[in-house]
Amino acid sequence: MNVAIIGYGKMGKEVEKILSERGHVISKIIDIETHNMDLGNSDIAIIFSAPKSVYKHIINCLDSKIAVVCGSTGWTDKLDDTVNYCKSLDGTFIFSPNFSIGVNLFFKLNNFLAKIMKNHSNYKLEILEKHHIEKVDKPSGTAIKLANDIILNSNYSDWAIDNNTNQNRINIKSIREGEIKGYHEVEYLSENDSIKICHNANNRYSFAYGAVLSAEFIFGKKGVFSLDDVINNLKI
Repeated sequence: MNVAIIGYGKMGKEVEKILSERGHVISKIIDIETHNMDLGNSDIAIIFSAPKSVYKHIINCLDSKIAVVCGSTGWTDKLDDTVNYCKSLDGTFIFSPNFSIGVNLFFKLNNFLAKIMKNHSNYKLEILEKHHIEKVDKPSGTAIKLANDIILNSNYSDWAIDNNTNQNRINIKSIREGEIKGYHEVEYLSENDSIKICHNANNRYSFAYGAVLSAEFIFGKKGVFSLDDVINNLKI
């Protein structure tokens, strides 16, 4: 595959390394200093850019008939528009707030636990997420997905960030410190005990690896996909 990397921070550099290891060609690198947005002969673009530039990059790719793998968060108010635009062009698009295979298995555990806990109102639910100090969006896209998935499988109606006291809303606590790659925790607490599931990222490799696997999966396909589609077809 000929792959354009859009967003050349720590994640972009990790994606570059994995693409090279797996024999793919890096056709274009776009970072904050790049003015020429022509993607040339790229088959696919992998986007980990800043939230404010994500949507324009996706539209540019789709207009150029280039498949898109997007792992950026903080822009998803435009997600529905993006999906509809992709479909109108018969394009190819996959988005995940977290491309780590482990995190997406964690999502499945979260859904399962939420269904079990639905009728146990004596437990109060909290979500904790911790990331490095350079992460812009807050709460993380992963924490938002955890909360939204719980809402679909429980009696909660909404989520809020930090010190929420509304019993019908899930409280998300966000911490930004040090070089934390990504930690997410879902905890149900009662007066007598607590039930907790968590995921801790030791490095950025798993996020970049999942994005590259997703690019390999959508190569040559048309449509809008999810990471579940990738995981269900893994042969590794």
